[in-house]
Amino acid sequence: MTDVGINQKQILTVLFTKDAIDIRKIVEILHRRRWLILGVSSAIVSLAILMTVMAKPKYQSSMQVMVTANSYQKQKQEKGETGEEKQSDEQDYLIDYTSQQKLMASSKLMNKLVDLLSSQYPGITVEDIKGKLGDRSFNAPLSITPIPVKDKADNKGASQVFTVSWQGEDPVKVKRILEGIAQVYKDHNLDQQKQRLAQGLTLVNYLLPKIKKDLKQAEVKLEIFRKKNKFLDPKLQSKILLESLASAESKLQTNRAEIKDLQARQNYLQQKLSDSAPNALISFRLSKSPRYQNLLKEIQKTEASLAEERKRYTDDAPSVKELLQKSQSQKNLLRQEIQKELGKSAPKTINDSRIFFKQESLGEVELNLMQELSQVQTKISGLRANENSLTASAKKIRTELNKYPKLVAEYDRLFSEVETHRKTLETTLQRQQSLALQAAQSGFDWQIVEEPQQVVTTGNGKFLNLLGGVFIAPILGIAVAVIWELFDDVIYSAQDLRKLKQLRMLGTVNKVAVLNQKKKTLRLPFWGQTNNNSSISTDFASLPNHESLDIVYQNIQLVNSDLPLKSLMVTSAKSGEGKSTLALGLAVSAARMHQRVLVIDINLRNPHLHEALELTNDAGISLLLLEDNNASFKDYIQPVHPAIDILTAGTVAEDPVKLLSSQRMKDLIEFFEHHYDLVLIDSPSMLGTVDARIIASLCDRIAIVGCMGKLTRTELAQATEILNDLNLIGIIANQPHVG
Repeated sequence: MTDVGINQKQILTVLFTKDAIDIRKIVEILHRRRWLILGVSSAIVSLAILMTVMAKPKYQSSMQVMVTANSYQKQKQEKGETGEEKQSDEQDYLIDYTSQQKLMASSKLMNKLVDLLSSQYPGITVEDIKGKLGDRSFNAPLSITPIPVKDKADNKGASQVFTVSWQGEDPVKVKRILEGIAQVYKDHNLDQQKQRLAQGLTLVNYLLPKIKKDLKQAEVKLEIFRKKNKFLDPKLQSKILLESLASAESKLQTNRAEIKDLQARQNYLQQKLSDSAPNALISFRLSKSPRYQNLLKEIQKTEASLAEERKRYTDDAPSVKELLQKSQSQKNLLRQEIQKELGKSAPKTINDSRIFFKQESLGEVELNLMQELSQVQTKISGLRANENSLTASAKKIRTELNKYPKLVAEYDRLFSEVETHRKTLETTLQRQQSLALQAAQSGFDWQIVEEPQQVVTTGNGKFLNLLGGVFIAPILGIAVAVIWELFDDVIYSAQDLRKLKQLRMLGTVNKVAVLNQKKKTLRLPFWGQTNNNSSISTDFASLPNHESLDIVYQNIQLVNSDLPLKSLMVTSAKSGEGKSTLALGLAVSAARMHQRVLVIDINLRNPHLHEALELTNDAGISLLLLEDNNASFKDYIQPVHPAIDILTAGTVAEDPVKLLSSQRMKDLIEFFEHHYDLVLIDSPSMLGTVDARIIASLCDRIAIVGCMGKLTRTELAQATEILNDLNLIGIIANQPHVG
């Protein structure tokens, strides 16, 4: 099989993308849609005539209303009193006229008008006054339009005049409704003044107790905070603590300087004593220890008792031994005390010096030095105690100061809250005093500067309705036709089909209709020797155009011309597109080129080729598929021309899919390709059944027939998608009628 498949995505893109309408084809489109244009135009003209006949005369009355900002009036009064223009923000008197215009036509005011007129017109509604939703300004009965200001520099937008008009079919009703609107505007103006004053006082009276309550709560919170932390102002308290910390640190530095000086003096005295009497300092230090003195006295007593006992007893006596042990024990305790008091400067043994057991007399100089050293040590101890106290005090102050940032922040918040509520209370009290004056000087004032005018006739617009209908009708008809064409999916001409560049155009056949039951005689030319039956008469529809079909057949042969063309399937997207007629026409073209052709009607579900040719359908391909061999195939063949044989579909099969997909079907196609120059298969349409899809896989080439004006792009895309992977070679455009 030849590989002439078309990319699915490309063909779908082309099929579903319709180009904009070419202006050169507008005449063709208008001609094709002439009945649609005529129908739309007739409907519009008829509607215009009906509106003209039913139109009633309209009556209208109008008045003028001026919208002014009260603050602007106040400014004018102050200017008149002082003779000077007071500077004021333009926002004090500029008006949003769009909002005012919407308010004047609002349903709220119109409901008041309905209540006012309900006694005279019981069935009147807001829609009757304003018009239905969607009505334009020239159709709505109520119209509110601003009068342009000529000199905007002088006016400064401080005032604006609106024209309020109402139109209807009853002149008396028009007059009364406009008078009612004027009365509603006057009442609304008075109501707004009263509401502004009442709303202002109500708001202030409502807010004042709440503001006082909030102020009281804020003051209570601040007072609780002060009592809890025992200060009035944390900022002042933190300042005092900072000063105390600075004083403590200053005293601490002074104290440390004094300790340093005394330590130097102590070192000097210790060095002096060490140089003058080495043992004096040790004796002096031990004399300051009460425990040492007590132990020394106990040892002296024990030594005295031991001396007395030795006078009477020897050392082996129990009393002497007891005193010796007691003396040794006391000396050990004394040694421990000396080690404790002197540290590294203590002698290794008590017997190294007599100063531990007998006080030596010290000189007067050494005594003075020792007394001074004692005084220095006492001062150092006191200063160190003072240093510890100052350090602890400074640490405590720093700890307190670390708490103050949060306390200050909380105090500032509470204090700010109190101040805010106080200012709010003051502002509210001031607002309460000036509210009456402000209420009178705020808002907007509606003044009727021109009362409702006499009712006048505006006409019924009959001539304009009729004239507009006549002119608009063809335009709308053409517009509908063009829009219809843009959204129409049908392919109307071979030119549109040629735009599908990914699908090969095999040719165009004009004025070829589908087969019907009209009886015709087909006489085909035949080459070579003829006999009495050189022409065979048969019932057929209109003859195919031989010249155009010859061109189509030649184009088919040119596709993959290096491969032989033995079998060709002619199909279409849907039935009724002329594929059977074109299949016979291609058979005629092949016969004119001296080829023997077999045309097979493969439509086993709804065969009709035999009816068009008035052939018998008792023995067709459906029965031949049930045969075991091909020996009797000539019994099923019906010649219609010396070069053209027809194999009808035969009786309707119970299971066409099973027959067509059988190996027997494939063998028959190959058998016919050996016995004929060309096998033309008239297949069913591609959409709706799988029959054509099965046969397509057995043929050398496949051609689609598209009936212009009937085939849609969607249908062609679906059919092409089915044949995308098969040997589809292109499409034949069938234009059964022109125009």
